[in-house]
Amino acid sequence: MVETNALHSFIITAKAATYVGGGEPTYSCRPGSHDLRFEQGDFSYLDSYFGGADFIGEEVVYKMDDPVWAMNYYGRLLRPDIFTAAEAGAMIKVSLSKMYDEGRFLGGWDHELDDLVYHDRSEGDLTFFTGTEWINKDGEKVYELIYHGGLIQ
Repeated sequence: MVETNALHSFIITAKAATYVGGGEPTYSCRPGSHDLRFEQGDFSYLDSYFGGADFIGEEVVYKMDDPVWAMNYYGRLLRPDIFTAAEAGAMIKVSLSKMYDEGRFLGGWDHELDDLVYHDRSEGDLTFFTGTEWINKDGEKVYELIYHGGLIQ
């Protein structure tokens, strides 16, 4: 069994260093995937996703090469006519960066910037959770993502 405090800290560090932190992509582990990797001590992290404006992916944490935690996610633009994937990515990165700075990665988070408001809500904890993130532009939902995950045994 993995020690959950160490795992929680590693997940925050890995998430902050990869997508949110502009981490360098690594080789694709599956045809067409975009992959980001991070390693520290006995832990390693892989975020592998497909798509762009509408996308699906999975994050997996390994301890000594054994998978111990994972999260699946699917996100999409709801109003690509008024909100781009680049705008979504920029808002997500700044919003999640602030949440990670607080030492957490699960919901109950809102961040406002200009005409955008990022929201994240989840139930559960590191061991088992479900959640949703979304962005409103001028009060209209323009992006959403659904996620779920937990420990692997």
